[in-house]
Amino acid sequence: MTGDEPRTPGVTRKTLLRAAMAVPAAPLLFAAVPALARTPSGQPLAATPESCDDDDLTPPQMEGPYFKPGSPQRTTMLDGSGTRLTLTGYVVGLACQPIAGALLDFWQADNAGAYDNVGNRFRGHQFSDAQGRFTLTTIVPGLYPGRTRHIHVKVQAPGRPILTTQLYFPNEPRNSTDSLYDPALLMTVQQVGSARQATFDFVLNVPGTPPSPSPTATASPSPTPPGGGTWQPYVSYAVGAQVTYGGAGYACQIAHTSLPGWEPPNTPALWRRL
Repeated sequence: MTGDEPRTPGVTRKTLLRAAMAVPAAPLLFAAVPALARTPSGQPLAATPESCDDDDLTPPQMEGPYFKPGSPQRTTMLDGSGTRLTLTGYVVGLACQPIAGALLDFWQADNAGAYDNVGNRFRGHQFSDAQGRFTLTTIVPGLYPGRTRHIHVKVQAPGRPILTTQLYFPNEPRNSTDSLYDPALLMTVQQVGSARQATFDFVLNVPGTPPSPSPTATASPSPTPPGGGTWQPYVSYAVGAQVTYGGAGYACQIAHTSLPGWEPPNTPALWRRL
């Protein structure tokens, strides 16, 4: 992967705005810190973020030592005790256009701050829907030694590079001492009863035109294997499945249903070249 090196937050217009708004607006809120997140889950979400210029790009962060390929496809990771957390948001491009079918692969520590490196507890991937929306139900991660609370994620638009980054919780005491912490990656979090609801929108470096109020037609499945191989769009591939494309062989790393633009050379998170 490229772009996974630790990033030192820069002082930008957006960073200053986030810092200025870091104080909770009401006692009910656990925190009301903006990233680009919209209304908390349980309320109607705005169609897309309101601003998607270069300054709003979601910054990359290091992968860390505990990423594992082959996570299960699911939107719920309630694999142990802890405070329930529901994270919702959008994946959009530079023109605020929603990105459908974007891969989001999440992994995190359990309530005790430990990662499951044998199984798939608190690991899972999903794909954004036609409007670019995603929802993850998990728990608030525990404190890993030397770090503040965080959730790891890889995000990839079809046919585009992978963004590897981390999401943070506002008002955490260790935010100020964590060398990787970036306020640009703060989720907006609310306390709702005994649970928490969070929002965050990923802005990827994907050019495009602003979303149209009228839906566009969906391309029909290709009747023949593109690229002169056995890979096909609209096929459910299991982990370990092998295909050929463009004269090369590939093994599936994450179970998924293929889409146009997700050809093996374009999606290294999904396919490993043999």
